[in-house]
Amino acid sequence: MAISCNNQIFSLHTKHSTYQMKVDRDFLIHTYYGPYVGDSDMSYLARCIDRGFSGNPDGITDKGYSLDTQLLEYPSYGTGDFRNDCLRVAYADGSQVTDLKYVSHEIKEGKYGLEGLPAMYQGEENVQTLEVVLQDVYKKLEVILYYGVFENLDVITRACKIVNKGEDKVNLLRAYSMCLDFNNKDMDFVHFYGRHAMERIMERTPLHHGIQSVGSRRGFSSHQHNPFVVLCAHDAGEAHGNCYGASFVYSGNFAAEAEVTQADCTRMTMGIHDAQFQFELQPQESFTAPEVMLSFSSEGLGTLSRNYHKAIRYHICRGKYKTARRPILINNWEATYFNFNTEKLLDIAREAKKLGIEMLVMDDGWFGKREDDVSGLGDWFVNEKKLGGKLKDLVDGVNEIGLKFGIWFEPEMISEDSDLYRAHPDWALKIPGRAPTRGRQQLVLDFSREDVRTYIFDRMCEILESSNIEYVKWDANRHLTDVWSALLPAERQGEVFHRFILGLYDFLEKITQRFPNVLFEGCSGGGGRFDAGMMYYHPQIWCSDDTDAVERLEIQYGTSFAYPVSTMGAHVSVCPNHQTGRSVSMKTRGVVAMSGTFGYELDITKLSEEDKQTVKEQIEAFKKYYDLIQNGDYYRLTDDGRKSPFVAWEFVSADKKEALLNVVVLRTKANPILHTVYARGLEADMMYQVEGSQEKFSGAALMNGGYPIPVMGDDYQAVQIHLLVCE
Repeated sequence: MAISCNNQIFSLHTKHSTYQMKVDRDFLIHTYYGPYVGDSDMSYLARCIDRGFSGNPDGITDKGYSLDTQLLEYPSYGTGDFRNDCLRVAYADGSQVTDLKYVSHEIKEGKYGLEGLPAMYQGEENVQTLEVVLQDVYKKLEVILYYGVFENLDVITRACKIVNKGEDKVNLLRAYSMCLDFNNKDMDFVHFYGRHAMERIMERTPLHHGIQSVGSRRGFSSHQHNPFVVLCAHDAGEAHGNCYGASFVYSGNFAAEAEVTQADCTRMTMGIHDAQFQFELQPQESFTAPEVMLSFSSEGLGTLSRNYHKAIRYHICRGKYKTARRPILINNWEATYFNFNTEKLLDIAREAKKLGIEMLVMDDGWFGKREDDVSGLGDWFVNEKKLGGKLKDLVDGVNEIGLKFGIWFEPEMISEDSDLYRAHPDWALKIPGRAPTRGRQQLVLDFSREDVRTYIFDRMCEILESSNIEYVKWDANRHLTDVWSALLPAERQGEVFHRFILGLYDFLEKITQRFPNVLFEGCSGGGGRFDAGMMYYHPQIWCSDDTDAVERLEIQYGTSFAYPVSTMGAHVSVCPNHQTGRSVSMKTRGVVAMSGTFGYELDITKLSEEDKQTVKEQIEAFKKYYDLIQNGDYYRLTDDGRKSPFVAWEFVSADKKEALLNVVVLRTKANPILHTVYARGLEADMMYQVEGSQEKFSGAALMNGGYPIPVMGDDYQAVQIHLLVCE
């Protein structure tokens, strides 16, 4: 069994890990998380000594026993634990103290669900759930802790529900999803920071005393910090060392914190950021905190990443396109921006068809009076004057050429210069009597309101049902400011951030169920909402607005620590690149973009014949390698290029009979140094042949001796090495 309970010791086992907690004097104590140890009581590792100024719970005379030094499963505020807490509540009498004690537990077959929130689902895996009930007996506040054990994936999920069973209302001031306590501090904190057009840059620093914190207060998970962090041993690398990952299945404000304490212990917490957060619970009402996916690996960061890749690919992503081959698309944005009409789009479609592209996506500018980014958002009516006819005529024309058709929306946003805003100014997030802050000259619709969501939903459905539309690019091009809702009283405005995300999830659930055959791709200025929560509805998300292939090496490298290639929207764009001005060969742009959901974003009618031929070859190659790239095991073979002269990564099939090495050499030099790339994940005893040559090597040779990288004649040149097992 994945979950066992003996003498109030709960052991949660995956294939390679054990997570354990224990009821001790009615407190729920965390005892262990790490390599598999069976059902042994690991509480012997806790050594209680009097720390001074660390108080003792009522009825306990042992001065060494303090909540300030115990490893706890779900710490609350005010009863002697002075570290970061998970739960802070304001009661009717003005107090904020919560004292949680164990009440009961239940082990269930299958995976728990979370109402209104995305979460991992069982699928074909054997999953067990542990529910543990804690309660403050004085205030009748109940906390239900949920644990889902995906044994074969080495993943344990955590979430919780807070229930007010008292007679007075309470206000939640903090409601984090999980705490993970360690009895040492000898670890590194790994997180993924960035900015618009340069997201998820890996940063690794040793833990230090005090709190290391990352998060977002922008309303979205954000470009600036990703809701995924790792604690790992100082010497942990790609293939060795203990690593603990935490991925938040949520798309709004978040906090991920690591605190090193006076006793050199470490506490990691994760949940909804408590800045501008307050949530009222009337008697019998409850609040559900979103899910965290935990994973442990004793075999380094690479194995940890592959655990998350499988979890997200097969147990977060849903629908037709979870595993179905997605069409190779061309998007008109960088080709035309707002300056297009039907004939121009059909010209692109005709040329795209010749080269093997399978879908045309019409980006921003097809609706309302949308000729720039200062008007039209919210007016989801086809601009037939601009298109020169009905949308159906354009879609039918593209279909007749032999391509599928996709379309761009930005449903959560509104322009002040729009008919919708003039009719309903109160539908935007803004504070009465105060001038709003604008981003990209637009405001944000109040998606916490059902009437707003219903209106936008109906408009989108009209468009999607009007013609054969098979793809939607869902964009959101600013973060939330002036957060205030006209439908909530003053004392409940702290709920708006979270209610906005709940409203977004409600909308996404309804529209993806309404159109199950449509491929929905997320986007928020590129990668500003690139998180597991959105992947529950969008199986792929535009990875970054930076389309420069060299920059994307760093972006996709950082992204790969948590997210599978199948979720990364990646396009070949024009050169000189529109973001950096850099010129990179068409071949290299293709190799980089193939490590994602492949497509193009340029005016294909203006390419040279040589580049068009390269596009043909790229598309043929991507189709050939599709299953290997999308479903194979992913290996980072170098860093992101900041230290290495080249960047290399690899895909290996599940049966280890096929592999694809990808290498981009960053800088060439006269009288060059010769470089070698070392494969990983191959079967040591198998013989592999390099496709297109007579070269044959054992897996052991390729992993230990390596493969010489060909000398390149220019900067930023790429090569793909396809390995097949010799029959």
